[in-house]
Amino acid sequence: MEQTLKITNVLSDPTRYYIYQYITKRHKEVTVQEVADNFNIHPNVARLHLSKLEDVNMLVSETKKTGKGGRPSRLYRLSDDVIQLHFPYRDYMLLSKVAIKTMMSLGDLGKRALFLTGKQFGTEVMEQEMAKRPVGEDLTFEDKLSILKSAATLAGFYPEFEANSDNTKIYFQIFNCPFKEVAEETESVCSMHHEFLKGMFETLFDSVELIEQENMISGCDTCSYQVVIAN
Repeated sequence: MEQTLKITNVLSDPTRYYIYQYITKRHKEVTVQEVADNFNIHPNVARLHLSKLEDVNMLVSETKKTGKGGRPSRLYRLSDDVIQLHFPYRDYMLLSKVAIKTMMSLGDLGKRALFLTGKQFGTEVMEQEMAKRPVGEDLTFEDKLSILKSAATLAGFYPEFEANSDNTKIYFQIFNCPFKEVAEETESVCSMHHEFLKGMFETLFDSVELIEQENMISGCDTCSYQVVIAN
């Protein structure tokens, strides 16, 4: 509870909150000067905001050479600590671990049920996003990509999408995995997440092949995929 109060106090300042949001969406380290320029504040004020976010473990920093000459810069990035605020207290992480371990205790039947459920939830996320569009609207490829971006963002993935020139492949990166902490303990969670993503893509495209290229659990900075769309 004490840590929760510290975090809420730090985030109560609007500028500090938006700085944290900015770093969250940047997907990479930032300097004091970059934050100062982006928010039109003095570097000393930017440094103070960043330090307060670091004090409650929302950010971490280290000194590095930027390759531009001069003195090394202090670079700030998101902490790996999970920040969860619940009033009153709720432990959904524990609940998810109990649920996953219960499924795994059922053997292959439990795994198949987990993967199927993951795919169904991926489909539901997309259907909810598509319901915001006019009924019967013909979707272009760009429309479908926009829907994917919106749904993936709402799912907390902090995603980036890029399509090739003939729209037969989509390169997809996830900078935040909502299941990371559970996946570190249970390997099958990554497979469930893979099915979740397939459910999302197959809602929009008739036939897709989802190829994993990088995985956070293996030490990569992101989970990245190549999505091959059948003509």
